[in-house]
Amino acid sequence: MRTQVCIIGGGPSGLLLSQLLHKRGIDTIVLERKTRDYVLARIRAGVLEQGFVNLMREAGVSDRMDRESYVHDGTVMSRNDDHFRIDFTHHTGTPVVVYGQTEVTRDLYDAREAMGGKIIYNTDGVTIHDAKTDAPYVTYTVDGTEFRIDCDYIAGCDGFHGVSRKTIPDNVRTDYEKVYPFGWLGILSETPPVHHELIYANSDNGFALCSMRNANLSRYYVQVPLTDQVEAWSDDRFWTALKSRIPGEFAEQLITGPSIEKSIAPLRSFVTEPMQWGRLFLCGDAAHIVPPTGAKGLNTAASDIHYLYHALVAHYLDGEAEGIDRYSEKALLRIWKAERFSWWMTNLLHQFPDQTDFDRKMQSAELAFLRDNDSAQAVLAENYVGLPY
Repeated sequence: MRTQVCIIGGGPSGLLLSQLLHKRGIDTIVLERKTRDYVLARIRAGVLEQGFVNLMREAGVSDRMDRESYVHDGTVMSRNDDHFRIDFTHHTGTPVVVYGQTEVTRDLYDAREAMGGKIIYNTDGVTIHDAKTDAPYVTYTVDGTEFRIDCDYIAGCDGFHGVSRKTIPDNVRTDYEKVYPFGWLGILSETPPVHHELIYANSDNGFALCSMRNANLSRYYVQVPLTDQVEAWSDDRFWTALKSRIPGEFAEQLITGPSIEKSIAPLRSFVTEPMQWGRLFLCGDAAHIVPPTGAKGLNTAASDIHYLYHALVAHYLDGEAEGIDRYSEKALLRIWKAERFSWWMTNLLHQFPDQTDFDRKMQSAELAFLRDNDSAQAVLAENYVGLPY
């Protein structure tokens, strides 16, 4: 087989790139290690920056998102029972959109299949060859039979554990990583959200986040030690912990119910440089990971797709090479700013095992400053809604 761009990874970033390129007449093939149903079973965040929303609209897959999503003009921050609101639209003129990543992925799958886009599932042994030459190709197997795809470029959208990043030699690639000493225990419950906007809670009992998917589907998180097991957390224990960490005003309004999904996710900050090696480009989790505190995971992937999509369009339609040559440089400039914001939010809101009383006082003072200072709120709002591409 031959295509112009071979995309490794059938998650939202790979599918979005494929759809955008298809709309501009650029041929792609997407390779996915699992099945569509498996990918859609992953529960992920659902806060979308305006840049991501605009890409979905440009890709022609925004109808359901525009119809069913929730526009959030701000968020609530708290320290024990003290809470305050940061108004995004007041400070930036821009809201965020709440729409689950699963729904984003479903919309993209439906669009690719409706347009006859080539997606190959259940691929094993994906290997990238000759990425530093003018004739790269990818091999893979399905049901024991090996196949080959010749292409012009390869987009590695296959996540942290995928083959794409590891294809870049160790003596070329530099990895930067910070692993946090806690995780997030998250549950999904068929209950109405406790509040119409997200609540980020710093408390003496640990961090908590109140989020939602829709009017009858809530997503809640509490900070837990990395040593904890999901099985040790009954629903009752979770609800008790959550109520102890959010302001009493909201705890009294919280409607509880049985969880329909429960998991613990570790937190890390990670960036690899460069994000490009020859004709191989890394996108999303293949190149960088952020702790979920700043709602940047899916949105940083979208910024990569923005830069790569425009670079490939400029190359194929206008014969320009600058976008391709500077992809890694442009992407990393924005990525490191998003990493900084997520790192700052994580340090501001969580309890750390080695924190001193002084450290806790500094957290409280910073939250009080944020509560009382309009300029500080504007900085948070600007970063939260998404820095410009």
